[in-house]
Amino acid sequence: MRRFWTALTVLALAAATTACSDGGGGGSGGNTPGVTDTDILVGTHMPLTGPAAAGYSKIAPATRAYFDYVNANGGVHGRKITYKIMDDTYNPATTQQVVRELVLQDKVFAILNGLGTATHTGVLDFLRTNRVPDLFVASGSRSWNQPDKYPGTFGFNVDYTVEGKILATHVKQDQAGKKVCFLGQDDDFGRDFLAGVEKVLGPVAAKQSYVTSNPNVGPQLGALKQAGCQVVMLATVPGFTALSLGTAAKIGFRPQFVVSQVGADISTLTRQLGPAARLTEGLVSANYLPLSTDDANPWIQLFKKVNTQHNGTAEFDNNVVYGMAVGYLFVQSLQTAGKNLTRDALIAAVEKGGFQGAGFAPLRFSSSNHSGYGGEQLTRVQGGKQAYFGDVLETDDGDGAVRAYRTPPAAPPANGIPAAA
Repeated sequence: MRRFWTALTVLALAAATTACSDGGGGGSGGNTPGVTDTDILVGTHMPLTGPAAAGYSKIAPATRAYFDYVNANGGVHGRKITYKIMDDTYNPATTQQVVRELVLQDKVFAILNGLGTATHTGVLDFLRTNRVPDLFVASGSRSWNQPDKYPGTFGFNVDYTVEGKILATHVKQDQAGKKVCFLGQDDDFGRDFLAGVEKVLGPVAAKQSYVTSNPNVGPQLGALKQAGCQVVMLATVPGFTALSLGTAAKIGFRPQFVVSQVGADISTLTRQLGPAARLTEGLVSANYLPLSTDDANPWIQLFKKVNTQHNGTAEFDNNVVYGMAVGYLFVQSLQTAGKNLTRDALIAAVEKGGFQGAGFAPLRFSSSNHSGYGGEQLTRVQGGKQAYFGDVLETDDGDGAVRAYRTPPAAPPANGIPAAA
């Protein structure tokens, strides 16, 4: 890995990329961008406004709230974490602008949980060239799992092909003989999810796509109705899940909707749909983190405490759970990297593996796998509430079987702050 970073540095200097002169790959914490004896500066890009803001705008503030909780309890190896959140409006061009600002002007130590497939894809090469750790991307694209090409990039979400296989396996068993169709985002999110679906079901009966700049899915839903679809699998962000449910109801189209966890948070959908929230009844999805309504879960108890103490008046939902789970995993990575914090040390810590956070599916991190979580459990909305059913399932993004994962989930430490893995 270090040889790869060194080669990149030589190339970057030859191209007169001034940002690489900071020596960020190694050395002591005093020579590492964004790190002092008392502080660690981390940045992210998030859709605080724009077509994906519904629900997603709550993620980074929740991560920062968890960092504030850790800071209030002494920080990590004596350092406090500052998390700078930049609004990219879910626009890839804006993402490039704000990430360049974070790296070149603010000189952040790392980018954490940048959200979006198309948005984050556009900054991969820049982050690699500038040797900036790119941790726990908020997307399930398989692009993040390319350790030879992008040695500093790691996923967090279950990858979309894995998720497509898991949800399609449920459809094959529960909706046998039904005509299955697809509507998805016109990027790697939609394409990777569909690839997983079709690995299990074969070609779907009809497929449609949407772009986030056009909030009209009437033609797509009309075409699926015309095709006689009985099950519609959605690879949609929350706003477009709500649009799809509402539009289908308006045209008298009542398929079984099976939705990627990306766009299935019930609290977000309920807010989006308002009086039409009943349209979520029966919606099937999956997840790999405890649900915000599970008050008996020790992770939910911890995150609710953090939310009350450090996240203002934010409503506690699955987006908050997600954001705090990311924060916990990042703190565990910092703990494992040690007091002499460098960018190389952080990457080596994640590749070491052995992490157990709030999720109940396996984390895949190793030197050869940067993909994040590797499984999910199915959920269904009944009586306006989202609940898990069945086994936790795992698989790969190839032709491997979908199988039960039976390792018990970890509980958080008593103080809510992880030790080194």
